[in-house]
Amino acid sequence: MDTETSSFETSEMLANFLASTPLLSESWRLCNLANANSPQGFVAEQIGSIGYLAFSGIESVSGSDPSFKNLLPLPDVANSMFTPLHRQTEGEEPVLVQGALLRIFENIYKDPSFQNQMQTLMQTSKSIIFTGHSVGGATASLAALWLLSYLQSNFLNLSVLCITFGSPLLGNETLSRAILREKWGGKFCHVVSKYDIMPRMLFVPMDPIAPLIKPLLHFWHMYMNSPHFGLLAVPLSDDSMAQIFKYVLFHLEKLVEAGEEAVTGMLRPFGNYFFCSEDGAICVDNAASVVKMMYLLFAMGTSSSSIGDHLKYGDYVGKISLQFLEKRSFMQGELPESSYEAGIVLALQSTGMSCKEPTAGPAKVCLQAARRLGRTPNLNCANLAIKLSKINPYRAQIEWYKALCDRSDDQMGYYDSFKQRGASKRDFRVNLNRHKLAQFWDNVINLFESNQLPHDFYRQGKWVNASQFYKLLVEPLDIAEYYRTGMHRSKGHYIDHGRERRYRIFDRWWKERSVRGEDYKRSKFASLTQDTCFWARVEEARDLLDALRSTSDPSHLALLWQKIDSFASYANALVETKEVSIDVVAKNSSYSLWLKDYNELKSQMVQFRPLFLSFVNEEVVP
Repeated sequence: MDTETSSFETSEMLANFLASTPLLSESWRLCNLANANSPQGFVAEQIGSIGYLAFSGIESVSGSDPSFKNLLPLPDVANSMFTPLHRQTEGEEPVLVQGALLRIFENIYKDPSFQNQMQTLMQTSKSIIFTGHSVGGATASLAALWLLSYLQSNFLNLSVLCITFGSPLLGNETLSRAILREKWGGKFCHVVSKYDIMPRMLFVPMDPIAPLIKPLLHFWHMYMNSPHFGLLAVPLSDDSMAQIFKYVLFHLEKLVEAGEEAVTGMLRPFGNYFFCSEDGAICVDNAASVVKMMYLLFAMGTSSSSIGDHLKYGDYVGKISLQFLEKRSFMQGELPESSYEAGIVLALQSTGMSCKEPTAGPAKVCLQAARRLGRTPNLNCANLAIKLSKINPYRAQIEWYKALCDRSDDQMGYYDSFKQRGASKRDFRVNLNRHKLAQFWDNVINLFESNQLPHDFYRQGKWVNASQFYKLLVEPLDIAEYYRTGMHRSKGHYIDHGRERRYRIFDRWWKERSVRGEDYKRSKFASLTQDTCFWARVEEARDLLDALRSTSDPSHLALLWQKIDSFASYANALVETKEVSIDVVAKNSSYSLWLKDYNELKSQMVQFRPLFLSFVNEEVVP
């Protein structure tokens, strides 16, 4: 067995634990109540210290798209409804959700009675549970995301859980990533019955079957609103049901065959999926495994069961309990060799799947992959921490090198000593260490962007601080090497044309970190210059002075002086606030030499001021 896999299969145990609580039964009871009699689209109820809010599954918006194909961005940050979900990484598309479902939630959110009920529940409850059946499940998810965002933005502590029944997919991969980054995945439990087509429909292109969706929703809504009158409703024809079933099954199969990359499409599951049958239930939280399990269970059904199963969650909830474990045995085959294998067998039985069925083999692999993939990011993070400790000597050697340069008799400082280095072993070793550290951090970024690290990795203080210290220490050396080798002549200046992508990523990590407390004033120079591009700005300023000496065009002169004075003010502010390292103000550093040239030119301008005033704006040139 893979060493990364747990010794125990936990999907069934997690499902058993949830089934042993009253959460599922109470949630379903309120879902039925919301479906049957809720003119406002929701019902609220307090049970002990738990507040429940159930959303109707028969809500609709006039003119909404029955095929659920239109995606809209969540309200922007200025709206403050979903602020934490808008922290995308570089290159990510915005958070998108199904437009019709978003409009349903927004209509409810604007209702004063909803706001009043939420205020009451928040004041009287220790926990709030959002729930909903069908479309109401998606509304419940949006409500939970709104409340989680509100609580985080206002530093409030309240337990939140969302339980949905047969909910359609809600949003794109960016939404799923954002929920994982905020560590909210465990707050969502999506109950999906064995054959229900509703949670599976939005995995596939909807246009070809769009004309059939509206009558299907109408049939479901009538039954959900009143099961007795729903029996009188005219269901879809056998041909229509077969057409929808075969279409969804075909595309689900293609999706599974395409592998995990295909799961990163337009819509993506998030949270925990509670797959239930008459024989029990299992919990799966890995997106790729969720999709595969949806296909394997769906493939065992029929067209009529895929429609009817959407209306049978009450039956499943009523039958799921810990007592069904007593009815299980391993007599149908050989005894499992380990507790893990035994757990796999029990999990398969919980889905109503016999170990002898053709789908049992792929389902077993799916459950094993779900557990292994669920743990891998944390294991990779732990391994990275070990590797970080191993590369620390390289960083320490560069720190030692900086200290030597800052104390050197030539008074050039860290940056200029490396830029003008010779062929000594010490210089060679420092340059080699620079490359080794770059390889390590590039690997960190590759792991993070390929989802092999926890989604909140970039917020963990250990890694935010380590990446920032690396940037402060090593980027000046990269700048020195860039100008030492003359790359600026062929590519352009460093900041716009030579800066490595990892530094831009680390800038963003540092800016998005959680910081509390007031700013403080330094009493001595910083150990490392806080603007890691400072030396690149110095190099640009040196070119500006050279250009100033070689031009006579009045308008160009004015523009050059404006840029030079702007940098001089910026650099002086950094020095005054001691936001630079001591090497910046070393006697023979590039900055000190530039400042000397700058002051000399300024003196010449004051001396020959009448000659310059004829063609230079007096507001620009002092």
